Amino acid sequence: MNKGWIVFLAILALGLGVLVQGHARVADDETQLLQLERAWNQAEAGADPAAIASLFDEALVYVDYDGSLMNKVEYLRSVGSAAAKPDHMYDQGMKVHVYGNAGIVSGVYRETGTSKGKPYTRRARFTDTWIKRDGQWKCVASQSTLIQ
Repeated sequence: MNKGWIVFLAILALGLGVLVQGHARVADDETQLLQLERAWNQAEAGADPAAIASLFDEALVYVDYDGSLMNKVEYLRSVGSAAAKPDHMYDQGMKVHVYGNAGIVSGVYRETGTSKGKPYTRRARFTDTWIKRDGQWKCVASQSTLIQ
């Protein structure tokens, strides 16, 4: 085999190795974002704002299903409020898209609970935007819309 082919095959193998590593890193980020979303749901259902606080960037922009706009402090206060108490939160069909240090998670959630003493069921489509800084994912924006 001549030297040109050996160099070509070596470059090809190196390129494939980098490509495989890149795909593995994206898959790891996707898995991590799904886990963070599920941890968020569990903490919200448990009315545990302290468990959620570390998931959010200080500049969080949260648009709730009813169109209300909250920052991080306001959202955490709403989670700890006795006015609405979710019993269960289920996610359906979450999709994750990672773009370098940015991640978008979209899907549908179904929530059941009580609000002002009355039972409720909500089903909403959501989009959460995450940024990875210093090796940690933080949610910077969240928006949900009621669906039937």
